[in-house]
Amino acid sequence: MSTTTASTSPSRPVRRLGEARPRYGERLIKTLLLLCAAVSVATTAGIVVALAGPTIEFFGEVPIRDFLFGTDWRPLFSPADFGVLPLVTATIVVTACALVVCIPFGLGSAIYLSEYARPGMRKTLKPVLEVLAGIPTVVYGFFALTFLTPTLEKIWLFGEPPSVFNALSAGLVMGVMILPTVASLSEDAMAAVPQALRQGAYAVGASKRIVATRIVVPAALSGIVASFVLAISRAVGETMIVLIAAGGTPNLSLNPAEAMQTMTAFIAAAGLGDQSTGSIGYQTIFAVGSLLFIATFVMNIFSIRLVRKYREVYE
Repeated sequence: MSTTTASTSPSRPVRRLGEARPRYGERLIKTLLLLCAAVSVATTAGIVVALAGPTIEFFGEVPIRDFLFGTDWRPLFSPADFGVLPLVTATIVVTACALVVCIPFGLGSAIYLSEYARPGMRKTLKPVLEVLAGIPTVVYGFFALTFLTPTLEKIWLFGEPPSVFNALSAGLVMGVMILPTVASLSEDAMAAVPQALRQGAYAVGASKRIVATRIVVPAALSGIVASFVLAISRAVGETMIVLIAAGGTPNLSLNPAEAMQTMTAFIAAAGLGDQSTGSIGYQTIFAVGSLLFIATFVMNIFSIRLVRKYREVYE
């Protein structure tokens, strides 16, 4: 009886059990995502570097205390004053007027879309609501100047009517512009709440209003807070509306019926002026921009901590 030995011809290497096949496409995707993250970080670093140089030169001539706590802002006149407080106050007043509109109406719209609207109605209303975010801001500015301000002058009941340029009309229109941000993000956060929480509340006899306000809203609070912070950031950084409707007068006042100039409006107006590079007037643009950058950065850090504090994790 003869034994035949099977010849082992060279073939592809035998893969060990559990060894994964190389996935070059996945590595490519990871590399591209890493590049995207690196570009965003590099962009932020580039903004910091671009602002830092002229800002340091500015504070070499103007004391930080005079800049932060001064009440007169006349950087392009002689003698010049560099108190940024009027610009900060105007930014806060306009943002507050915008929040009066976007927070209650945006949150109310989100609750309706999430808890009350039928699926067909939701599919129709949500895209229509989000169209407001796509309207150019210059259109909002002219709408505030030519329509809302004359309307406020006719119905004003609190003494002196608003001036032609005023913070109130700019803030109200800005609130309409950022309303879809609050409504859409809040509705998404409420839609992510597990249906079991709603069913449990209905099982013990809770009404739809109780379920919406005491179950769904607290459960989605982290997403709602994130939408508020994003809306505030958008309001603080808005330029065209305040440039057109709020005016260009640095005014240290809390009366929204008066003309004011926000930080972004000053940056836009001064950037279009005939300021020679390296002059103190040119450096004020970067000083105000740095203050705006730091303010939004601190606000984002605060919002991240707030969102983490109220975040609900469901399995």
